[in-house]
Amino acid sequence: MKATDEFKNVIKAYLDKRAAEDELFAVSYAKPQKNLDQCINYIFQQVKESGCNGFADDEIYSLAVHYYDEDDIGEIKATNGRVVVNHHIELSEEEKKAARERAIAKYEEDCIAEQKAKEERAAKRAAERAEKAAAEKAEREKNMPRQATIFDFLTDET
Repeated sequence: MKATDEFKNVIKAYLDKRAAEDELFAVSYAKPQKNLDQCINYIFQQVKESGCNGFADDEIYSLAVHYYDEDDIGEIKATNGRVVVNHHIELSEEEKKAARERAIAKYEEDCIAEQKAKEERAAKRAAERAEKAAAEKAEREKNMPRQATIFDFLTDET
């Protein structure tokens, strides 16, 4: 499974901070044969093997650190699963402004689409009423006896 970007960002932020504060870990974190994608797959693999559904942040972080510290991890397979991250993400002012603009644009699109749908439904009902009225008029005319006109009494001899 591909980890969500949010999950990757949380793990990466933790590892970056840990490496900045711990010189010994910084050496492990810089190993060329190690990478964040394999770290995420290792975490998924360990979580799946445990059979548990929920973990404390520190448990997940310790799995990430373990991946970088140990050289004999063994084969790491991609694992299917779903990640739920319970961290609050702070947005910059630009991101907030962009999100607001997207939300307003989406709202406007939805309103326009709703209005257009209402107009289409109203036009359809009007067309159905007109068709029904025309059919009723045709039926009345069909059943109505024909009224004679003066031309019916004229003959060719006149």
